[in-house]
Amino acid sequence: MSLATRLKEARIRTKKSLQEVADEIGASKAHIWDLETGRAKNPSIDTLTKLATCLGTSVRDLIGENPEAEGENPEIVRMYRELKELTDDDRAAIQAMMDHLKKRKG
Repeated sequence: MSLATRLKEARIRTKKSLQEVADEIGASKAHIWDLETGRAKNPSIDTLTKLATCLGTSVRDLIGENPEAEGENPEIVRMYRELKELTDDDRAAIQAMMDHLKKRKG
């Protein structure tokens, strides 16, 4: 799920309008709309932090990098935890393999 989708879902869940979110974080309504539609893809960490606070969530939930989030695949979470126990060289080797697999796939 993309940042745009998670952002819109969080806004709807909190029953806030685009304008309310924009006013609360000090941004324009158009910018919030651009984030929700995926037109703007790289918000600053400051903007993400303000959005997370405004919407009652965390930055890592907004960007989709929370291994403890509801609905995460337990096997992937287990693998993530095991990665922490590996050496830097081992993690670099795994990253190289993942990069290779992603190139082959796409």
